[in-house]
Amino acid sequence: MGPDLLVPLLLPLASWPVARWLAPRVAPRFASGLFTVIALVLAGGSTAALLVAAAAGLSQLPLIAQLGEFSPTAFRAATAVSIPVAIASGALLAAVASEVVRAAIRYRRWYRRVHAELDGQTLDGGVVVLPGTEPIAFAIAGRGGRIALSSGMLAVLGPDERVALLAHERAHLRLRHPVYAAAATLASALNPFVRPLGTAARFAMERWADEAAASRVGDRRLVATAVAKAALAGRNEAAYALAATSGPVPQRVHALLDKPSARPGRGPLAALAVAFVLGCSAWSAVASLQAAADLHAGIESAQRAECRPVLTQGTDDQALLTAIREDHRDCAER
Repeated sequence: MGPDLLVPLLLPLASWPVARWLAPRVAPRFASGLFTVIALVLAGGSTAALLVAAAAGLSQLPLIAQLGEFSPTAFRAATAVSIPVAIASGALLAAVASEVVRAAIRYRRWYRRVHAELDGQTLDGGVVVLPGTEPIAFAIAGRGGRIALSSGMLAVLGPDERVALLAHERAHLRLRHPVYAAAATLASALNPFVRPLGTAARFAMERWADEAAASRVGDRRLVATAVAKAALAGRNEAAYALAATSGPVPQRVHALLDKPSARPGRGPLAALAVAFVLGCSAWSAVASLQAAADLHAGIESAQRAECRPVLTQGTDDQALLTAIREDHRDCAER
């Protein structure tokens, strides 16, 4: 099981160079799903590998072997995971579980707090205008989807720029970007090494919403101006929300000011790189499944070893035949 476990544990280390090289070369609409899926697969594969290694170590304990009705000696001979590796995997797995629980609690508290604040305001066409001079603009899923804009944000934008900003936020909800963002957050909680992929996915979502807004209002420069002015007005504090002021705004503005034909994502080199990254992600998933299959095979082999009849002196032929039949029946039922 050694090589099968190493592959899914090491592949997440490539997240940063993959995200850095591919992000500017893949179209935002494709990159949003691509980076999210890769992050989930790599994080899930590494978590599964830790689970298999920890389970292999626990299975070598006499108590666990007794409960599973298999020979611990035969199981140790059939597996390649040592006790120290299993202990380290169990500790890491506990840390992962703790981080996932903490992330879920933080997200739930933020989600409930934001919706509680929005519930106290007037909703008009899915848009809530918050009082105050602090510039705020974001979209949040749930309860039909809501867009929050503050009076301070509306004050710094012209009428046409407000339309462009609203088109951007509505694109987030229409294209289900909060689902992508939640999946990327989960992947980062499972394995912090895939965080660059989650960051790249969120930036791609902002670029996708920029392009959708530009298509809706028919003016790329107007959307670029609205995004730039909103970002300069202030920093958005909605940690988990998707907002027009998120991500490297200068890069987004520069992309909007470029001609649409200059957008990336159609080159053969980029396509080859995407295929390679997807292949590596599939390799991680298959390696995790293979490690689990090896663990299952090792347990079955140890169970068969436990089923072998024990011969003792003085056992007559009839008693021996009866014992063999009973052991064969018990092993066949397993």
